[in-house]
Amino acid sequence: MKRAVLNCFIAACLFLFLSARAFASVITGGETSYRVAEGDSLLLISAKFGVDTAAITKENDLGSGHLQPGQILRFDTRKIAPKVLYNGIIVDIPGRMLYHFKAGKLDMSFSVGLGMPQWNGITRWRTPSGAFTITGKEQNPVWYVPDSIRWQMEIEGKPVLTSVPPGPENPLGRYVLYTSIRGIAIHETIWPTTVYRFRSHGCIRVLSQNIVKLYDEVEAGTTGELVYDPVKVAVTAEGRIFLEVDPDVYRKVKKLRDEVMNRIDDMHVAAEVDWVKVRKIVYEQSGSAEDVTLFPVPLPRYR
Repeated sequence: MKRAVLNCFIAACLFLFLSARAFASVITGGETSYRVAEGDSLLLISAKFGVDTAAITKENDLGSGHLQPGQILRFDTRKIAPKVLYNGIIVDIPGRMLYHFKAGKLDMSFSVGLGMPQWNGITRWRTPSGAFTITGKEQNPVWYVPDSIRWQMEIEGKPVLTSVPPGPENPLGRYVLYTSIRGIAIHETIWPTTVYRFRSHGCIRVLSQNIVKLYDEVEAGTTGELVYDPVKVAVTAEGRIFLEVDPDVYRKVKKLRDEVMNRIDDMHVAAEVDWVKVRKIVYEQSGSAEDVTLFPVPLPRYR
């Protein structure tokens, strides 16, 4: 009787442990195929799917990177959310992704553009990390040009603008969500090839097809967090281990290799991973979540 009770207790603890590990992580995307459309470029496809151009080029042996309409491309869009919320927004800065959670489930996720690491040695436009609240939202906004950007316009010899009215020349696009972090907003961009890149002055740039749903779903008062975490580890309910390593673009981590080892140790899965593959992922920093399970069961390829 005691042995039966003990076995039940151990089984329950194991179930709770595995469930907690699975719940603590959200993995999106997968092996994907895409037919190139007229007018597509590597930068546009990268922005749409959140995949580095180098990874697309390598996976499809593109060489010069020239694309032909109708061409089929294959790439991996898997990502790991750095945090899971019941309700709210997580922006993964190194991963260049936005995750919106609603009633305990992932409502949507998509790639975003973020603040440039530096401009002429100046780092003031990096997207900051930290908690925020959506303080309001607006359609067809006027862009009141910040002092720092007017200064940049002057330095570059461009016309110095104080405001830009709604329309096709407005960098805020048609939809904007204002945050409690000064100078940081989530908005549509008129420069789609800057999405999944670090080209903004700190704001979160969103493609047209994604901002509409986000604008409709998110209300003032919604909370969220900007997270700087270039290393993500996730363990699925089936026990598969995934690792995502993004470039440490703001140089905040001393050694990515040490950070990866610490995260894997924290998840208590060091004996279950393929360390040869882990080292390869750390070296490449592709930004895709890859299976590093030592003896994985094959997953279906390409959807």
